[in-house]
Amino acid sequence: MSVRRRSLFVLLLVLGLIAGSAYVVASKPTSLGLDLQGGVQLVYEAKPTKAQPTVTQEALDRSLQLVRQRVDAFGVSEPEIRISGNNPPGLEVNLPGVENADEAAEQVGSTAQLFLYDWETNVLDEDCRPNPTEKDGGVTPINGLFRAAEQASQCPAQDFPRSVAADAPRTYAFAANNQPLAEGQAFANEAEARESLSPAERRGAKFLTVPRGILLLRAEPPEPTEAQPDPPAPDRWWILYDRPALSGTDIRNPEQNFDQQATNEPIVTFDFTDRGRRAFQETTRNIAIRGLDNAPPGSNAIAASHQFAIALDDELVSKPYINYQENPDGIDGVNGAQISGSFTIDSAQNLANLLKIGALPLRLEVISRSQVSSTLGAQALDQGITAGIGGFIIVALFLLLFYRVLGAIAVGALAVYGLYFYALVKLVPITLTLPGIAGLILTLGVAADANIVIFERIKEEIRNGRSVGQAIAQGYKKAIATIADANVVTLLVAFILFLLATAGVRGFAFTLGIGVVVSLFTAVLATQAILLSLSGTKLLGSRAALGASDKPSRIRFDFMGKSRYFFSASGVILLIGALGIAGLGLNFGIDFESGTRITAPLERPASIEQVRGVLEEAGVGDATLQEVDNPELGDNVVQISTETLRPESVNPVNDALDARFGLVEQPTLETIGPTFGESVARSAIIAVIASLLIIGVYITLRFEWKYAVPVLIALSHDILITAGIYALADLEVTTSTVAALLTILGFSLYDTIIVFDRIRENVPRMPSATFSQIVNRSMSEVIVRSLATSFCSVLPVLGLFFFGGDTLKDFAFALIVGTISGTYSSVFIAAPVLSHWKSREAVYARRSARIEQEFGGVVPAYAVAMPGVPLDVE
Repeated sequence: MSVRRRSLFVLLLVLGLIAGSAYVVASKPTSLGLDLQGGVQLVYEAKPTKAQPTVTQEALDRSLQLVRQRVDAFGVSEPEIRISGNNPPGLEVNLPGVENADEAAEQVGSTAQLFLYDWETNVLDEDCRPNPTEKDGGVTPINGLFRAAEQASQCPAQDFPRSVAADAPRTYAFAANNQPLAEGQAFANEAEARESLSPAERRGAKFLTVPRGILLLRAEPPEPTEAQPDPPAPDRWWILYDRPALSGTDIRNPEQNFDQQATNEPIVTFDFTDRGRRAFQETTRNIAIRGLDNAPPGSNAIAASHQFAIALDDELVSKPYINYQENPDGIDGVNGAQISGSFTIDSAQNLANLLKIGALPLRLEVISRSQVSSTLGAQALDQGITAGIGGFIIVALFLLLFYRVLGAIAVGALAVYGLYFYALVKLVPITLTLPGIAGLILTLGVAADANIVIFERIKEEIRNGRSVGQAIAQGYKKAIATIADANVVTLLVAFILFLLATAGVRGFAFTLGIGVVVSLFTAVLATQAILLSLSGTKLLGSRAALGASDKPSRIRFDFMGKSRYFFSASGVILLIGALGIAGLGLNFGIDFESGTRITAPLERPASIEQVRGVLEEAGVGDATLQEVDNPELGDNVVQISTETLRPESVNPVNDALDARFGLVEQPTLETIGPTFGESVARSAIIAVIASLLIIGVYITLRFEWKYAVPVLIALSHDILITAGIYALADLEVTTSTVAALLTILGFSLYDTIIVFDRIRENVPRMPSATFSQIVNRSMSEVIVRSLATSFCSVLPVLGLFFFGGDTLKDFAFALIVGTISGTYSSVFIAAPVLSHWKSREAVYARRSARIEQEFGGVVPAYAVAMPGVPLDVE
């Protein structure tokens, strides 16, 4: 098959894909992430239970299935639920359109372990003894979790065969003022409890351990009222033996109904399994007999000590009485039973759904919780689209001005690339997030870089006297290795990010990887087919139209001779950055440090001090406040950053702000727990180290190990400079910053590979030259190409910086700094380090000695790159 016929075939394939992509774009919906449409994201860490003593993949899969059923019952449209990773293992739940993070967390992540207890025989007094002859065992609930845990810690451990809720010791963490930490959660031991706390919370924390078989049960909530239809859970606690008579596995067919015999209040009805029915009758018979025995002599009054208790996830739901006069032999359970209490219709329906779906095999602990308003989501989408269009226009203008006809072809290929990519997003489908849009915009630079490498090669071949057709063929042939090396490294970095990063960064990594693959198709196959098809036409007949002058315009500069100045400049910059990091430190965001961030759009103007006063009244006096300029949310937007707040602490803050200043809409919330923050930090460090190692291995395989060391030095140089500037500018370091750093590795390596690839090409062409002469000549040949690719890479980043909004501005800033640093290091650090190292090899040392003799002790900076021709200074 001829070259022209093959090119026409490729063009037909491209046109067919364009038609198919246009159809997909027109007919398929776009799946938007939470940051683009608003909603709630919950990240859970999976913890073992007695039924599932270890967190296995099978248990995670089963938990995922049950959570999905709960979300479906919750009525969420197009939720996204997945296993979040292995360190720590857990689930990530994205709920688009949901506005109440607390309700979502309770509905989705509740373990839903239901237990029924014979109440008076299990509830314990201050001496850890039950008293079945008195109502409530003759005791009252204890005020405060600390006092309850302190009293329970003195009780002896118990072994009960049916114990599930507290089968092992449970440890609670408290602050110095006895207030519960970690939302009052119970942990398997003190080490696990300590690990869950932030560094500030660990200082002065104290721990109390409740023995196995002893359960702390939160008292039942008060009756709902019109003023408070959903009253908060009380801070009152019972201590009891964990000796349940029945569990949730003993019931079936739970449904929300209404109590027709009383006040028509919402209830939950259910039937029993055969085993459950027998156990229920036996328990209620024992309660009825006890009530009869304790009844006052000769009285028709009903004795009080005849209750059974219903508990759900360590919270008391209700304590129904057993009427022993009507049921002297207990309740047979043939007609089922009911749970009544302080239910609303919604809460009764939620409980029925939880019981119907079943208990989770694992305990899910919320370690990250965020809520994005629909207004901010729509604003982020608009900013992302604007940044994408702006980035495309900037790159297109550069290509047209610098490469003329070739640039016009490249712009057309970029437009085709954008269409293909968007069609893939809709076809797969890929959930499009704001970091994903950033990845798409960055791949515009990657696609343009590939074209630049090819076009510069074509221009070089034309200057060497080849025809346009030959120049195109040779240009693609010589450029393909460089393009492959650079893009493979970018793919590897994207793969590492995808495996190790959190959800938002994972979306960026996925779109970056997909974009690189698609850009290779458009930049290599599509543009080559177009150029070869037009190679015999007048359009490509002029050198001027291709931007190729008759004479090469190499930059004559002794790069290697001046390397000491470059090293000194880098040393000064790194020293300043190191002093900045040591003195000022890095401003780690809540992604790493943990905490809560609330962005509240206020209806009425308020000063920072006024807002602080309201927060102090709500119990959040140590918050960091700043005004936010966001016209979409209004003129009075305040951002509140504080230590991690429990859900019950967030609602009072919102209510206080609403009462004092009014709220335009539900505030945006982001809460990161200490465990999640530590996981993010650990993953970030592993991602950076893994990226450097994989890059080093790849360069070693493609070149040799001596080429890999200068690359790693240059990349470390770029990371340290970026970190230093972040410290000096006091910019917040987030997971997006880590993504930017790893992307910088790819961009920096792109330039380095261009230089190293030309050095490798020139080594056999210059058999008499010193290694410094080879490097100098290679640098002079590719410096324009290297600068052009860097400039083109930074252009779409400028679109992100100027049009992407506050969310992407810091991310774009890191990329701009890193790209500039990467360009500098690839030319002035990596190549000189390689030259100094390789020049010590015996073969190059002999060449240097011979040339010094010929030129009177001076080695010329440049040598003719033609075998057999004596060395000469150009």
